[in-house]
Amino acid sequence: MNERSAGGMVPINSSEAHPARVYNAWLGGKDNYPADQEAAELAASANPEIIPAVRANRAFLGRAVRELSAVGIRQFLDIGTGIPAADNTHEVAQRIDPGARVVYVDNDPIVLAHARALLVSTPSGATDYLSADLREVDDILAAAQETLDLSQPVGLMLVAILQYVPNADDPYAIARRLLDALAPGSHLVLSHPASDIGADEVAESMRVYNERAAEHASATPRSHTDVTRFFEGTKLLDPGVVQLPEWRPGPDDVAPARPLPMWCGVGRKA
Repeated sequence: MNERSAGGMVPINSSEAHPARVYNAWLGGKDNYPADQEAAELAASANPEIIPAVRANRAFLGRAVRELSAVGIRQFLDIGTGIPAADNTHEVAQRIDPGARVVYVDNDPIVLAHARALLVSTPSGATDYLSADLREVDDILAAAQETLDLSQPVGLMLVAILQYVPNADDPYAIARRLLDALAPGSHLVLSHPASDIGADEVAESMRVYNERAAEHASATPRSHTDVTRFFEGTKLLDPGVVQLPEWRPGPDDVAPARPLPMWCGVGRKA
């Protein structure tokens, strides 16, 4: 169990909103600054479905990890980890198989400060944390191989992270490079804010968030067609790319009163 950094540490800038800390504020956490709280509150005022969506997103992550564990996935590469909360990827996976191995990646130094909470593994499993940006694909893959066997299937978790990669940086190429490095039988778990569900509210909430976010952390919502494109080269698991609560809900899951503005899905690499 260890913590490592790629590309050097990024200093904490508390005057600008950062995704992990804004997400933490939406979840009711305390690991955020006034700038993050302001961005979270204004974005949620513009689009009240944000808060139920981030909670549904967390639930989707848990369901997806359980589903992958059920088909034999025992390794996970979780990029855009966020500040530790209940039911992190390794906790869900290691309940099913204590030998599961997880590498977490995030670029917020606040997350690094809390990384030890992500590094509490079962004795037979392993967890690792890498401080890196999603765009640092080569560094991420090189570091991941110290904990994961990339010749065996991996669950690649890109949960609510690709919206922070603008089209100019080609998020599709980034996702493809990550997936190409993984063995057949690997799975891509992905969720992404929707531009075509509650479009006006989403656009306004993104506008007020982006005005307060660091330049490298601005967000871009995408349509169902755009999000489905991330799964090229995989076979989508049923029910395909759907709204968060619609992806294999459990018997106790209650459908939201209104559509939630995020798409999600899981694809298997052939």
